[in-house]
Amino acid sequence: MIIKLLVEGGSMKPGPALSQKLGPIGINISQVIQKVNEATKDFKGLKVPVELDIDTSTKEFDIKVFSPPVSELLKKELGVEKGSGMQLKTKVANASIEQIISVAKTKLPNLLCKDLKTAVKTVVGSCVSLGILVESKPAFEVEQEIDSGKYDKEIQEEKTETSEEKKAELSEYFSEIKSEQEKLIKQEEKEKEAEVEKKEEEAKEAEENKEENKEEKKDEGKKK
Repeated sequence: MIIKLLVEGGSMKPGPALSQKLGPIGINISQVIQKVNEATKDFKGLKVPVELDIDTSTKEFDIKVFSPPVSELLKKELGVEKGSGMQLKTKVANASIEQIISVAKTKLPNLLCKDLKTAVKTVVGSCVSLGILVESKPAFEVEQEIDSGKYDKEIQEEKTETSEEKKAELSEYFSEIKSEQEKLIKQEEKEKEAEVEKKEEEAKEAEENKEENKEEKKDEGKKK
């Protein structure tokens, strides 16, 4: 019997939904929770898909853990809460190729990719939709660079550690980008406010003109 669950990595807790799925089988729920938390501890803070393969006659079970979506792994790796809603205009992080390789290695067993290089390109593709820069460049440019072989050495060596010097460079560049984005957002907000004020003024002026026309018609009526 297969039971599918979506759990908080390393922090699965008992609850009504779990009791409804496992209670009728007569399986030890505490034991399930303990083993699932042990199996998913590396995904702490992320929602993790889990399958329980249960032998209903013996009450024994096997656990199969699937890694979280690439987008969730990227957000955890880069420390961001959510992706950008305006990918072309707003960026949320600046990843190193080593961080991309780290995510690709984690996700590789669950991806339909022939090798790590293909998985790395897949992860970079997710950066495009999330608004994440890679190596201080738009992610789609890095996809092309991967095809050209620019990062073959790092991928072949499976490098997952970013040097402190590179971290500082990436952080400094992203700080500049973030500052420009904030200026642009403030400018757009001012323009919107000015547009609203203009419309309010026009509406007020139109209302005043309407009242003046009414008064003029009244005066004309009295003269007649």
